[in-house]
Amino acid sequence: MSDATQTRQDPHVWLRRKSRWSVTEIAFWVIVGTVPFLFFPTYLTLASQIAIAALFALSVDLILGYAGIITLGHAMFFGFGSYAAGLITKTGWGEPLTGLLFASVLTGFLGFLTSFIIIRVRHLALLMITMGLGLLMVEVANSLSWLTGGHDGLQGVDVWPIFNRFEFDLWGYTAYAYTFVALLIAVAISRRIVHSSFGLALTGVRENITRMPAIGSEYRRHLQTIYVISATMAGLAGALLAQTTETASLDTLSFQRSADVVVMLIIGGTGRLYGGIIGAIVFMIARDQLSGMNPQYWYFWIGLLLVVVVLVMPKGILGGLARLFGRAR
Repeated sequence: MSDATQTRQDPHVWLRRKSRWSVTEIAFWVIVGTVPFLFFPTYLTLASQIAIAALFALSVDLILGYAGIITLGHAMFFGFGSYAAGLITKTGWGEPLTGLLFASVLTGFLGFLTSFIIIRVRHLALLMITMGLGLLMVEVANSLSWLTGGHDGLQGVDVWPIFNRFEFDLWGYTAYAYTFVALLIAVAISRRIVHSSFGLALTGVRENITRMPAIGSEYRRHLQTIYVISATMAGLAGALLAQTTETASLDTLSFQRSADVVVMLIIGGTGRLYGGIIGAIVFMIARDQLSGMNPQYWYFWIGLLLVVVVLVMPKGILGGLARLFGRAR
């Protein structure tokens, strides 16, 4: 029996092949995990910020790129996770791993509560509702200034060393290792999700939601599940930011944060798993360099970059590369 025939008879074979780590992927993670330490030790703080942004972008890609849930308010979960991780240290408990777990579970519960609204609308209405929820969360956090610190931010976040051994040093060695491992684990989980029958069902919802009930798919439950997973992952990213910077602010909940992560996905390419990661790397490095050159107008160049990418590579950098190498073959 040929491989093609076996794959047609057993779709699980095809899914298992898709879920295998390629040599390119392994090489990518080896490079990302070692190059900053070896060649750019003075940029490790920036590297940890990139890893956090990539994790946040990955969480949005799961719902936008794979399930077709359009959002402009996902910073609600990012900021909520950030405050949750910061506030737990104010109680006297600063252990980082349990802090991450606490923030992720709490944010996942918030995602579960809001998912009942999300699954009932589509397209423009969905865009408005997600943006509205995000703006509401900003105002709630600001009104609870006695708890969140308001515009001054949450101060005095005290995070203990990881395993009581690895302190968050000034140069960012621990912070980058910590965020890199978290990102890698999140990618491994995301790969398992998208390369499964559940992932295929999400793609079906994205492509044609009206046909899914006809084939017996409980698409609303699928959308709720992936939305909760995405919210949990976004909360994890926010918690990492609070722990590595030892602060949480209203900026983590802002509309600008939600818009930035969508820009990252557009630059890298949606629905490709690594698009958000590539987009986060390009966006964060460009922001770091451009803001140093012109602090007032650096967003002009980000806008120009976005326009060029959309015109030249409508499906993002990864989509453009896939098309290029496809033609080469």
